[in-house]
Amino acid sequence: MKMKLMLLITALVFSLSVQAAHHEAATEKPSFSATQTVQLIAVVEAVDREARTITLTGPQGNSRTIQAREDSNNIDKIVVGDEVNVEFLQNMSIEVFENDGMEPGSGALAASAINKEGETPAGMEVLTTVTTAVVEDINIEANTFKLRWPNGDVLQYEAQDPENLKKADVGDLVVLTFTEAIAMSLVEVPAE
Repeated sequence: MKMKLMLLITALVFSLSVQAAHHEAATEKPSFSATQTVQLIAVVEAVDREARTITLTGPQGNSRTIQAREDSNNIDKIVVGDEVNVEFLQNMSIEVFENDGMEPGSGALAASAINKEGETPAGMEVLTTVTTAVVEDINIEANTFKLRWPNGDVLQYEAQDPENLKKADVGDLVVLTFTEAIAMSLVEVPAE
């Protein structure tokens, strides 16, 4: 599981790096990307084996109850007081492309994995959503632009960087990609 998890995280980071390098070389259109990662050790506060839930408390005292998947086969190994290594990643990118008539749309891709029965309890999930919008209006004087979303709504926004308005055109396609990945594994306690 650890090898699979590392391969998935490496593939995700590599694809984000390739995307970033592609943006710099391919176009003068505006783009933006931001990533946030958090790693912490949480303590198991409660385990409900019938409901298949585990309540974790983080280092700042915040609690969260997690629903174990139906195919999670190592929940019996988790007890109150265990420590869980939690790694969380969020990435958001916004890219503008010339549009050849594409309409706004959206989609999602999810992947998950768990350890095999008998291994240290661990799992990971990755969810990526992609939403596109079409630039309907650009007002350089007012520093605003309008986007038409998949549901047909046309909403107005203020540009964070006014120079980006000069790099975009009405009709361009705006691609918003949001990725969340979480990996959790029971911290192995050495035998006494």
